Amino acid sequence: MMNGILNVYKEKGFTSHDVVAKLRGIVHQKKIGHTGTLDPDAEGVLPVCLGTATKLCDMLTDKSKTYHTVFRLGIITDTQDITGKILEEKNVSCTEPQVINIIQSFVGEYAQIPPMYSAKKVNGKKLYEYAREGKTIERKPCLVNIYSIDNIKIDLNRNEIAMDVSCSKGTYIRTLCHDIGEKLACGACMVSLLRTQVSTFCIKDSLPLKKIEQLQEKGELLSYLCSPEKALDDFSAIQVMEKGDKLLYNGNALLKGVVKKVQNIETEQVRVYDSQGKFVAIYRWDLEQKQYRPVKMFLES
Repeated sequence: MMNGILNVYKEKGFTSHDVVAKLRGIVHQKKIGHTGTLDPDAEGVLPVCLGTATKLCDMLTDKSKTYHTVFRLGIITDTQDITGKILEEKNVSCTEPQVINIIQSFVGEYAQIPPMYSAKKVNGKKLYEYAREGKTIERKPCLVNIYSIDNIKIDLNRNEIAMDVSCSKGTYIRTLCHDIGEKLACGACMVSLLRTQVSTFCIKDSLPLKKIEQLQEKGELLSYLCSPEKALDDFSAIQVMEKGDKLLYNGNALLKGVVKKVQNIETEQVRVYDSQGKFVAIYRWDLEQKQYRPVKMFLES
């Protein structure tokens, strides 16, 4: 069984679940999970976890992401992107400085209302399921963080704007485009979306499914897998003494007395290695109990 993370380039027309299903067929194993949904019309980086690395799916989903998007002013649709039904068309009378000022006003935290056409669940049902029934459900605003908006290119002849957005998990870029249009009083809808980075996974290193299939047929795919350890290299690391190996393998709490190497501060989640230097788990320092407690184990079964 393969254990690690593949940096997949998701192409248009595929859902994130389609990618997982196709990968199961390519590598012939069931234990696979993706790290954050991309809409079918969106493209770009989709880290996919295999084997023991599936334990990282939620952690990678929580990581920051970067997108390149293009949106069009003057059009409002029910899906907030160009594929949706046009609800309203408005005249565009803003200037480039106004557009830039409004766009940059979204940098930082802001309360974003999830779109109806999304997989977010309300009362156990996905919002897009309500939307397809013609229903609009009240949604509570979610606090998201826009870390930066760069490389803004404005073409007011075509009413189109391109920009790069770095943001927190849970951010809907098409809703950001829609909200920018609302603030400009002319409306807007997203035209295209390309995810260029998730955590340390960059688009230049991503592989389309066809390439992954070719590598697997040649027996070369393993060399393209990122290990769970590597994906967590921004974490501090500790190593246990030999007397702590059994405790570690059993997922028990670890006192400082069995730890021989500590990096950085104790309040972070840490990578934990056995006495021989093998990566075994992620632990977190429990300040009250004065011990490291297990978060996720990565021992191969």
